[in-house]
Amino acid sequence: MQTVIIISLFTLISFIWGTTWIAMKIATDTIPPLFATGFRFLLSFPILLIIAYFKKVPLFFPKGQKKFQFLISIFYFFLPFSLMLYAGSILNSVLASIIFSNMPVIVLISSIILLKEKIYFLRKLGIFTSMLSLILLLGKELYLCHYNVLIGMVALIGAMICHAIIYIQCKKKSYRVSIITFNTAPSLFSGLLLITISWFIESPCIKKFSFVSIISVFYLSTFVSIGAILMYFYLQKYINNFYASIVFLIIPIISEILEFFLYGKNISLYQHLFFIPTIVSVFLTLLPESFFKNNIFLFKKLFDFINNCKKFYIG
Repeated sequence: MQTVIIISLFTLISFIWGTTWIAMKIATDTIPPLFATGFRFLLSFPILLIIAYFKKVPLFFPKGQKKFQFLISIFYFFLPFSLMLYAGSILNSVLASIIFSNMPVIVLISSIILLKEKIYFLRKLGIFTSMLSLILLLGKELYLCHYNVLIGMVALIGAMICHAIIYIQCKKKSYRVSIITFNTAPSLFSGLLLITISWFIESPCIKKFSFVSIISVFYLSTFVSIGAILMYFYLQKYINNFYASIVFLIIPIISEILEFFLYGKNISLYQHLFFIPTIVSVFLTLLPESFFKNNIFLFKKLFDFINNCKKFYIG
């Protein structure tokens, strides 16, 4: 039974997050990005409020942590989700999901900088490969003069950095609050703030909002923002973080399949080539240190074999 639950959760999370970027693109077809993001949060709030009521979960952080809850509202919800929706309106869903797959790498880099975390060689190699791939991809878009795509990529990377820093700060300060508490009040505050700003900056015309775009925002607010996140945390109760995080490697594959069937589009060759080092780098950064400790004898034999081969061929 537990195996069925794990497989079901893993499949649902992969599919929902794999459809996220297509849903963002559809949402911003007729709804401005800031308004769509605020609308998304305001739709999430009542659902989260109902869950909090029945689970008897507090809406606010404990005393002395409310300032940090405000920072979460700004730098985990308001800013990064606005950047993601903006990026989603520019980038194709496959490219966006490939870049977002580097989230575990960004978190690891933030851990090194903010927590002075020490890492082993292969994780360093994973970080190097990931960063090199991102730089080459940014350089390629700049060379092709795809400035809108370049801006979208930078916006998405900025959103990932915001999420990673808040995640590390939560870890550093040992905040242990319910995922419902973490999301409920910030969703309301960010939603109201975004709608207000959008009203003056984007001047949204509600009459022009298509039914499909509204449904996409509803999908993002319920299935993506609430359903998939709750399922992901629930999945981590059954399996360790390494296996749960493999979801990030599957998301681009689902995005590419959907992009092809819905729009008949294939991503370019150089984007495919970028995907390969992304998978390798994320996989290396996700591997637990215990894996290397348990297999140190195997790795030693492998390195000895490589050195012997070099000696043989070099003479």
